[in-house]
Amino acid sequence: MSAATEPFGRLLLDLWDDLQQPDVLWQVAVLAGCFVLAWLFDRWVHSRFAHAGGTESAARRFGQRGLKRIGLPAVMLLLVLAARPLLAQWHHVNLLSLAVPLLTSLLVIRAVMFVVRHTFSATAPWLAGFERSFALLVWSGVALHILGLMPQLIEFLEGIGFTLGRTRLNLWLILQGVGAVLTTLLVALWAGGVIEARLMGAQSLDGNLRLVLARLTRALLALLAVLIALPMVGIDLTALSVFGGALGVGLGFGMQKIAANYVSGFIILLDRSIQLGNLIEVGGQRGVVTRITTRYTVLRGMTGIETIVPNEMLVSSVINNETFSDPKVRIATQVQVAYGSDLEKALAILVEAAQAQSRVLADPPPKAFVVRFADSGIDLEVGFWIADPAEGTLQIKSDIHLAIWRAFKAAGIEIPFPQREVRLLQ
Repeated sequence: MSAATEPFGRLLLDLWDDLQQPDVLWQVAVLAGCFVLAWLFDRWVHSRFAHAGGTESAARRFGQRGLKRIGLPAVMLLLVLAARPLLAQWHHVNLLSLAVPLLTSLLVIRAVMFVVRHTFSATAPWLAGFERSFALLVWSGVALHILGLMPQLIEFLEGIGFTLGRTRLNLWLILQGVGAVLTTLLVALWAGGVIEARLMGAQSLDGNLRLVLARLTRALLALLAVLIALPMVGIDLTALSVFGGALGVGLGFGMQKIAANYVSGFIILLDRSIQLGNLIEVGGQRGVVTRITTRYTVLRGMTGIETIVPNEMLVSSVINNETFSDPKVRIATQVQVAYGSDLEKALAILVEAAQAQSRVLADPPPKAFVVRFADSGIDLEVGFWIADPAEGTLQIKSDIHLAIWRAFKAAGIEIPFPQREVRLLQ
């Protein structure tokens, strides 16, 4: 074993020797004291935040949750680092030296999982598996570090490599690149989430503009994270140009529709032709826009069924937007009366039936018309305006039809049914 790795390789042996001596009680006492002080600090933080008011800003609440998560291992690690050189003047500190990497790994695990849970949904099904895998990876690294096997493992991984262009890549370098990219991506996604929360809270900006800025920010931060991470571990980005070009051409041919949907999504968000809450009809589907993403738009129909419409269809098709500039829409319903009916009275009944409904607007007022003289009777129509088409039109039509039927019955106006006169000739 080399001199550089000897302190870590002999740490457990030296600790075993310390455990045979009564002086080890000093190390145990110091470690226990650090734990008690850190625990008291953690309890104080929890009690202080528990009595705090609910008017703190989002950034302050985020800091409070982070401190609750990592406060105990962070404070204990600082106390151990401060106590170790002091106790080393009189006794061995191998137990404290072993506690430092263990506390560091615990701090790293808690900090990473806090950021992950803050960035993604806390109920995501993959979080539990990710936490176990990440904790296993960190603890394995700590164990190899303590046993002094990490240099041998790194040397073995460096021996497995290949040449890409003018750059020599090995397995250890690739693992470092993957770790750096994941770390920077995690930080970028967390920063993007914070910026998105700020943008969504800016009521002075248009809703679609906020969505565009939030998604562009996340995409740019993710790209910047990759461009920063790879050179940090010594991977030349020019070495990936050939592979990236071939991959880009393949993806360009194979993902034309997906790319078109993403471009269409940004166009919709920028030109504001469709916004959240609009009642639209496209491709035979009618509903309220409840969500706009960069790939698809969600329509919630009057029956509660949600339809996922690709954004390309919204850009290339004719769309009926009933609430684009004015939410008011005109609705018309027809009824037929017998030829012997009083048309003036029937028209007045139609207007009164529409005016009696609370959803019908007074301006413009409802109007009734004689449409045509049909085979079995005279067709009449009443038109009226409502300001809330998103609430549906079937109920208001039903109410008006019922009111017309009652009024016709009371006034003696007949609603005819189809009749045919048959003559038999010799």
